[in-house]
Amino acid sequence: MDANNAPSLQDTAAYRAELARILMQRIPAPGTYETAIAPLHVIRCDAPSEPVHGMHRPALCLIVQGRKEIGLWDERYLYDPLNYLVVSVTLPVSGRVIEASPDAPYLCIRLDLDPAEIAQLIADAPPAGVPGEPTRGLFLDRIDAPLLETMLRLVRLLDTPRDIGMLAPLALRELYYRLLRSSEGRRLYEIALSNTQTHRVTRAIDWLNRHYAKPLRIEELARLANLSTSTLHHRFKAVTAMSPLQYQKQLRLQEARRLMINEGLDVSSACYRVGYESPSQFSREYSRHFGCPPSKDVNRMRHIA
Repeated sequence: MDANNAPSLQDTAAYRAELARILMQRIPAPGTYETAIAPLHVIRCDAPSEPVHGMHRPALCLIVQGRKEIGLWDERYLYDPLNYLVVSVTLPVSGRVIEASPDAPYLCIRLDLDPAEIAQLIADAPPAGVPGEPTRGLFLDRIDAPLLETMLRLVRLLDTPRDIGMLAPLALRELYYRLLRSSEGRRLYEIALSNTQTHRVTRAIDWLNRHYAKPLRIEELARLANLSTSTLHHRFKAVTAMSPLQYQKQLRLQEARRLMINEGLDVSSACYRVGYESPSQFSREYSRHFGCPPSKDVNRMRHIA
């Protein structure tokens, strides 16, 4: 081992151990918890999980203990305490915890990202290079001691609520700075500034999230994003790993599943609510995506819950 790296590795292990201790004290039971620091959430899981499907908003996800796999369309990302995950645009993903136990639970910190805050930093701390082409809106990077220590300071503030208002914004700003200065920081540059093509794709993503039940007319979506139809298709797939139509389908299926599980809608009602015109087509696409027909899947999920 390089002697110059040893202190950093030792510091990283110490910071991670303290984070694990703090989280174990604060979250004694499995679940996802909000904190007094608005963008900060903490997560615990005591056993490997089934895949969970959902829309992942822009966030930094830092595993303190355990391992998890994230699926984006046909891609798989495996991350652990040595690698953090950044989601820079809203994406339909699946996630499953693959390493957890009651004695060593999966512990994760999720920090929701604010592109406006990132944009404010860019003038003062530009990233090391900006991509010429839009890049995937989900990526892994190797964690280092400075970023982990900054996160630890942020989490410690939960024990001193009176300090949060003054000190949390400083720690959050430093976390954004660390991300921008990382080897993948240029990806955040792309989403934070309004004159980039990735930001234009984000406009299309935001529109689809608000209007997923409406018929998709690609020409109108391209006009909204201020891109040609061919450029939109190419850039959209570069960022999300799927076409606009495939993205809309993911949105519809996930929302239909939520309506059936959480609000008790029957299959036909959920089908029409999310924009499908044919229940048979809906059932076929639902089965391909979730692995079984809607009624069977909903019954299984209710039993698990």
